[in-house]
Amino acid sequence: MAIVSTIRRFFRNRSPKFNSLAARLILAATLWLSLGLAVGAYVLSSAFTSAMRDNFDTQLQVDLDGLIAAAEPGAAGAVSLQERFLNRRFARVYSGLYWQIDPVAKGAPTLISHSLFDWTIAFAPKYNAGGQSWGYADGPDGQTLRVLARKVTLDAVPKPRVYTFLVAGDLAGIDVAVANFNGILIRSFIVLGIGLILAILVQVRIGLLPLGRVREALARIRSGAARRLEGDFPAEIAPLASELNSLIEHSAEVVGRARTHVANLAHFFKTPLSVLASEADAAPGPLADAVKRQVDTMRRQVDHYLIRARSAGALDVLGNSTDVSAVLDALARALARIHQDRHLDIAVDCPADLAFRGERQDFEEMAGNLMDNACKWAKTSVHVAAVSQEGRLVLFVEDDGPGLSPGDRERVRTRGERLDESVPGSGLGLSIVRDIAKLYNGEIVLSDSRLGGLGARLTLPAVG
Repeated sequence: MAIVSTIRRFFRNRSPKFNSLAARLILAATLWLSLGLAVGAYVLSSAFTSAMRDNFDTQLQVDLDGLIAAAEPGAAGAVSLQERFLNRRFARVYSGLYWQIDPVAKGAPTLISHSLFDWTIAFAPKYNAGGQSWGYADGPDGQTLRVLARKVTLDAVPKPRVYTFLVAGDLAGIDVAVANFNGILIRSFIVLGIGLILAILVQVRIGLLPLGRVREALARIRSGAARRLEGDFPAEIAPLASELNSLIEHSAEVVGRARTHVANLAHFFKTPLSVLASEADAAPGPLADAVKRQVDTMRRQVDHYLIRARSAGALDVLGNSTDVSAVLDALARALARIHQDRHLDIAVDCPADLAFRGERQDFEEMAGNLMDNACKWAKTSVHVAAVSQEGRLVLFVEDDGPGLSPGDRERVRTRGERLDESVPGSGLGLSIVRDIAKLYNGEIVLSDSRLGGLGARLTLPAVG
């Protein structure tokens, strides 16, 4: 029972899917094993049956030789037997071993063993071998007899006489022995087959464990807990792990180059736009005002789409993980220096082990926009909190500023409209946060804060 319980625990929730590699290996091995055991059982059973029949025929041959040796011619065609040469089973009625002596000449009596009692064997030979005839006949009490017969000439007076000496044995004993052997053989092979199938299951499971470790390592990379496949893999899987690591490194390199190109593109656009803005400032007028408005719009759109392009490229890199606490603390220190003349109280509450499953720059962009917006509108304090809820990272940013009405919140969140031109900024902060969060299957929700101003709740994927 202990062994069965161990096996059940080992395979609990591990049953292979039909289309899996483990299922194919187990199914193929089971089919070949079943076929091999069936063929082996048939061969062994046939060999045992053949050996039993050969031994039976050999014993009949011995009994026939003894019968012939014991026979002596008597008067008037009679035959007398010396009992010391005969098997004692011939003397027991229906014992399963019988003899019969048939004279070839007509008129002479047929002699039978005491074991036949009142039965006479009607023998029709099936084949001849070595001067003897072999065949089958019906015996007393419904028995099936194996018969061996030989013609023998005895020197009788006044002339030699020819007799057919016949010995027959009941085949029931062979049938019982073969049936017993087959029963033992089948039970033994069933136990052996079950044991071998369990061994195959264990072997396949143990053999495929490295693939499970590869799957777990890839899951760790996707969750951001690791940057590459780590572990000691067998020689057959080590090249796969090496190629996957190379692919991950190549992906990171490609994304890095793409970011460099994005940065170069940003610098390329910003310089001409700055020149246009400067020229417009130098020559005021209606045309200059129109140029400045268009330049401002172009700057906002360039910043907006460049940030989206950079974030989308970062999603292709596996294993990204960002320490939330470190980023929030750094942003709080930077914003405190920027707004030091206002003496804002910026409080950060975040667990040390909380991590964002994504690129650090993207999280800095989202958290920085929310915290900077809160600092711009706050009167005295800003509160930032990050928690893990059901495998997701939830960031709360609250201020004690004037807040926004529900309609204004939606306009700012979705369209990035500026509601107050007196506060510096492009007005795209919350829109950028929304777009980057959407790339990570996250969302941002604006509401009233507990401090009296605006509250922002940002939901993002977390590591682990």
